[in-house]
Amino acid sequence: MILPAAYRPVPRTESRQGPFVVLEGVSGIGKSTLTALLAHRMNATSLHTLADPHTGWSPEANEQLRSLPQFAFYLSGLLHASDLVRQAVTVGPVVADRYASSVAACHAAVHGLDPAEVGVLIDPFRPYLIVPDATFYLTCSEATLRSRMTGKLDIKQDDTDLFDVADRYKQLLENFEQVATSDSTAVILPTDDQSPDQLADTIAAHLEEARA
Repeated sequence: MILPAAYRPVPRTESRQGPFVVLEGVSGIGKSTLTALLAHRMNATSLHTLADPHTGWSPEANEQLRSLPQFAFYLSGLLHASDLVRQAVTVGPVVADRYASSVAACHAAVHGLDPAEVGVLIDPFRPYLIVPDATFYLTCSEATLRSRMTGKLDIKQDDTDLFDVADRYKQLLENFEQVATSDSTAVILPTDDQSPDQLADTIAAHLEEARA
C-alpha cells in the first residue's frame, strides 16, 4: 500500500546514531528493568511502545472498546512509537519495551485470534514502522516468572491476567514463539538464572558482533 503524502513518516536526512533495540516477552519477565539498565549503559532513549498520550488512555480502551477498535488503538500507539523512535535514533541509541510483536501476540491472546490474523491487519502499515536492529525475545520458566512477579511493584491488569485468566500464559508463550519465527530481527534470550546485568552484557555482545 502506498500511503498518501500526508500519512507518510516524516523524512529525515540525519543518519542513525545508534541501534534501535526492542525487548519482547510476557508481562513480568523483566523487560522494563532491562530496558532501564540498557538505556543507562548505552546512554539511550527508552520508551514503552504505548507511549504518551496513549498510555493514559489504555484502561478505557481495554474496558470499553470491542476487539477491532481496540486493535486500532494499539496500532495507533505503535505508529506513534515508531515516529518517536525515528526521531530519537538520529540522536543516539533507542531501547523499546515492546513493539510490533507485542501488538500481534497480546491482542491475539486476549481475543482468541491467531497472531497471523492480527499480523495481516498490521502488514499494510509495516512500511511506516522503523525496523529494529535487533528484537530480543525474553524467555524463562513458569517458576522463574512467578518468582519475579512476587517482587514486581507496579502490578497491572496484564500481570494479574497472565495467570488468573485460563490459558492466557500458555497462549502468550505460543504467540510470541510464533511471531518470533517470522521476525528477521529476532534473537531468543533465555533469562533463567541470569541477572539483568548479565543479560545486558549478552545484548551488548550481540550488538557489537552485529556491527563488526
